[in-house]
Amino acid sequence: MTAPHHDRAAASELPDLERFDLRRFIDSLDETHVERHSGDTPLSQIASMLEGNPKAVVFERPGGESTALCGNVAASRERLAHAFGTTRDQLLGEIVTRLRKPGKLVEVSREAAPVQQVVLEGDACDLTALPVHLQHGLDGAPYISASIDYAVDPQTGWNNVGMRRLMLRGRRRAGVDLVAPSDLRAIYLANAKRGERTPVAFAIGSHPIDQLAATLRLPNDELALAAALRGEPMGVVKCVTNDLRVPADAQFILEGYLDERGHVEPEGPYGEFLGYYGGVKRNPMFHLTAITHRRNALFQTATISGPSMAQTDTGQLCALRTEVMVWRGLETAVRDVRGVYVTPGCGGTFNVRIAIQQRVPGEARNAIAAVFASQANLKHVFVVDPDIDIFSDAQIDWALATRFQADRDLVIQPGMRAMPLDPSLNGATTTAKAGFDLTLPLLAPGATRSFEHRVPAPPTFDAPRFDSLDAALQAGPKLFADLMAASGSTDGREIVRWLEDNEAAQGITRDEEGRYRLA
Repeated sequence: MTAPHHDRAAASELPDLERFDLRRFIDSLDETHVERHSGDTPLSQIASMLEGNPKAVVFERPGGESTALCGNVAASRERLAHAFGTTRDQLLGEIVTRLRKPGKLVEVSREAAPVQQVVLEGDACDLTALPVHLQHGLDGAPYISASIDYAVDPQTGWNNVGMRRLMLRGRRRAGVDLVAPSDLRAIYLANAKRGERTPVAFAIGSHPIDQLAATLRLPNDELALAAALRGEPMGVVKCVTNDLRVPADAQFILEGYLDERGHVEPEGPYGEFLGYYGGVKRNPMFHLTAITHRRNALFQTATISGPSMAQTDTGQLCALRTEVMVWRGLETAVRDVRGVYVTPGCGGTFNVRIAIQQRVPGEARNAIAAVFASQANLKHVFVVDPDIDIFSDAQIDWALATRFQADRDLVIQPGMRAMPLDPSLNGATTTAKAGFDLTLPLLAPGATRSFEHRVPAPPTFDAPRFDSLDAALQAGPKLFADLMAASGSTDGREIVRWLEDNEAAQGITRDEEGRYRLA
């Protein structure tokens, strides 16, 4: 395997380095999605002002300083859909389509890269000069939470991209969460075993598309993956103090390395993405060597954890990431997938809803099995027919109540790989997964649903017109709505009177479907 080719751009061939500027994205949102604070805002108030807030929030003077701060930018499916130029229900399909095309990286010069308009090295770079705030009451320190990390896998030459937090430990030191299995953890452990540092760079202030790309786990160069999701060539620039390539249009880049001492420094506690605290862990230490940024840079914080999980950046990003992975797992298991939705309120990782059009018996069970295998974190799978809106809690509740029998439609698989942060494990190392088959029985070809399985809807009056109700019934059995259409009635009560007056004389009866007919 080889690293992706980076085209070196001539001045006339530069990609648009402002198209995915975070400020431009926020400015493109209407006032229903953005809240702005122009005055001084103490850093101690930022977290409470973001908690449960449905809007993206911009603080022009956080901590009374001139570097602006934004939060909650990705904490809405509608805003994520806006980032991709589509709607909330078409969002997953748009992402899947973009992932089918390779992404192109274009290396640009330092002079052309907006993110290197200002360069700070040595003693001039200071993490505590950035508007980093305390996010949760028991956190061990202020955290940089919207940081996208960039590294290179020396075995493949591929760029590795992730999204993980940084706990401030000093002006040029920060703890980094590297406990969970990940490519970066594997890269780091291999380097540390050889006594080598791991070069790494963190982008702060990124377009929502880049944030989603950082959460995906696909076997590819993940910087090129971000370019694929953008749907346009992506400008990258070489870091100042190492050889990593990073997005040239980010707001900030923190350059540095993870030292070779291993998982030795205490990091945490911190409010985790499942809505509970994670305790103190032993983790590697990040050492800062440079900060580069735009002249009018916008710092970014990501909302994580707490009682309003559905309105957090991580809840929405993780949900969309999980949908992509589930869709890929279903592609070869089920013929006709109509939709996938993961609820952000569960942290975007545990509960998934799938709509399928069953063509042969057992496809709902196939879908459940495929989802169980596609993601270690997924615990509960709800499979419905296409007539159920998977985005509607009310319709899912209705399907669960009326199409599900626990002894027949519940699929339980114990002893599966668990996500260690799941507080319900109570010390267990494996988890049980549950699938809920909420589909109606599959019909034989040409058959129709029984009355008990038909869903009521408002009447439509598009049946043929007749010269009289007599002529309508002579043509065949009719529903009451058909009789209204046949006579052009917009009322219906006169038809009740006509039926009463003519029932005995004409022998009007009703069949098993409730249609009126002549005996």
